[in-house]
Amino acid sequence: MVEKVSIAPQGPQFSELVQGYWRMAEWGMTPQERLSFLKQHVELGISTVDHADIYGNYECEKLFGEALALEPSVRDSIEIVTKCDIKLCSDKFPEREVNHYDTSKQHIIESVNNSLERLNIDNIDVLLIHRPDVLMEADEVAEAFAELKRSGKVTHFGVSNFSPCQFELLQSRLEVPLVTNQVEINPLNFEVAHDGTLDQLQMLRARPMAWSCLGGGAIFWGEEEQHVRVRNELEAIRKEVGSESIDQVIYAWVRRLPSKPLPIIGSGKIDRVKTAISALNIELTREQWFRVWVASKGHGVP
Repeated sequence: MVEKVSIAPQGPQFSELVQGYWRMAEWGMTPQERLSFLKQHVELGISTVDHADIYGNYECEKLFGEALALEPSVRDSIEIVTKCDIKLCSDKFPEREVNHYDTSKQHIIESVNNSLERLNIDNIDVLLIHRPDVLMEADEVAEAFAELKRSGKVTHFGVSNFSPCQFELLQSRLEVPLVTNQVEINPLNFEVAHDGTLDQLQMLRARPMAWSCLGGGAIFWGEEEQHVRVRNELEAIRKEVGSESIDQVIYAWVRRLPSKPLPIIGSGKIDRVKTAISALNIELTREQWFRVWVASKGHGVP
């Protein structure tokens, strides 16, 4: 059973693993099948779900909302995270010429209202700014956040893919603390462990959410030298710890970081979810962790 943890000192309680729904449009499930999958992972203790307005060409939130409408009481058992600020070129928005970001107060509030409608809910537990916006007016974002909190539409706020300086800038304008920074962490790309991002979160006792833990699949079938080195090292460690598969070693590797990231699971298959849960019982030694570091970098530590 997956336990709940405090994501930040003044933040919400999240499950130690998060179920991601960014590929839900590809799962080919009926509304009832979506609801069954949701209830299955909630029963296993994974109560936190991750969305964004743009996922599935703006369809995934709607698909989730259709499932939730079949049994609205399930809402009381989950924590919903969603994101905004990316504007995609899409058949839904033919007037857009390029993908771009928009952190204006108007867009943030419009995005939240649209997400609430699509998800079929009255409140978002955590809203994240999806990508850093070089045109972001921090005071304007703060105004949007304050209005959304006053209205009860959003309880907590965070960011995604922000650098420490970008995080500090936005935090400097807010009356409430940002509760997380959702960032990419996997054995192929863990720059956030070196650029101060995870150090900052550890300092604040705020836990990062980790996306793309499995490297988009490249760890499993990629043919580049880095992919092969990492895959071979993970397989050696898998045998040492007695795990079923290298994805369990990967989740354990991510969770070994002292900022205590919460891995996001991307699969819509409950067996894969159960496999990820089994990784909670694996604890890597420091040397095992650094063996993966060395395999990824292609050289020893300085």
